[in-house]
Amino acid sequence: MNPVLIVSLVILAILIIALIVLYFLGKKAQKKQAEQQEKIDAMAQTVSILVIDKGRMKLKDAGFPSIVLESTPKYLRRSKVYVVKAKVGPKIMTFMCDDKVFPLVPVKKEVKATVSGIYITGVRGVRGPLETPKKKKGIFARAKEAAMESASKSAKTKKK
Repeated sequence: MNPVLIVSLVILAILIIALIVLYFLGKKAQKKQAEQQEKIDAMAQTVSILVIDKGRMKLKDAGFPSIVLESTPKYLRRSKVYVVKAKVGPKIMTFMCDDKVFPLVPVKKEVKATVSGIYITGVRGVRGPLETPKKKKGIFARAKEAAMESASKSAKTKKK
């Protein structure tokens, strides 16, 4: 048999095995994530908070209790997380925030937050709706817009 054919068949077999393994690992991770989401939803409660500050910082620098740092896996301890410092009643607390909710959290305003432990999963305004931030344009959208502007300017100068 041709050696090129043998090598390509071996590579194809390895790729098929890798895809099968990734499929089953993905299903297992998806089930685990669904269970965690159910627990978060079960523990959720609505709290009125006054947001003092928000930012993205390392887990060690965020000021969380030591039990939170001990319970996180070692490979995630250096990762950056979204952190919100807020006043809940008379206490100032540090919360971890969901990446989808973080842009919606206004600074120095009072909001009703859905909190599960130290994790903010939802935010809505106390006095009316929250301002949604404008989505940033991508590089191709900006280039297309600039090209359209230059084309319209050149068309106006030709008419004159």
